[in-house]
Amino acid sequence: MIMAESVGALEDHALKRKERLKALRQKHDESAGEKSNKTGAGGKIPKPIFRSYRPVDEKLHETVLEPAKPGNVESEIEEQLEAAQTRVVIEELDITTLAPRKPDWDLKRDIAKKLEKLEKRTQRAIAELIRDRLKTEQTDFATQVTIGAQSQKDYDDDD
Repeated sequence: MIMAESVGALEDHALKRKERLKALRQKHDESAGEKSNKTGAGGKIPKPIFRSYRPVDEKLHETVLEPAKPGNVESEIEEQLEAAQTRVVIEELDITTLAPRKPDWDLKRDIAKKLEKLEKRTQRAIAELIRDRLKTEQTDFATQVTIGAQSQKDYDDDD
């Protein structure tokens, strides 16, 4: 008895599903008809064009395209072979126009931020070294500043 009830419920669900599908189809057909009217096609169906198919119906024979004719491949191959046999003179090419002017521009761009950090650290280290010298040798301050400036100048000249 339980089985009979479940079969009846399944049939009811199947009928409801069929009704929903039928309603969806009708709705889809109506919207497709409205779209064709809006576009101005007027419900006309485009004529098919047959390239490689020969239709059986006599009415469709007028839409068949003629078969494509192959081109002259031999002459094209001969032209390509002749072009391959001629050698390109390398001396005519200007090598300076082919090469970039600065080949390491991308490397400089990539390390620019790192170089800025290193420059700051270098300046701090130099200042710290000068302070250490001044602390150890509490002598003439002006001579120490000139020595530090001279060492900085020497360091800049080396770069």
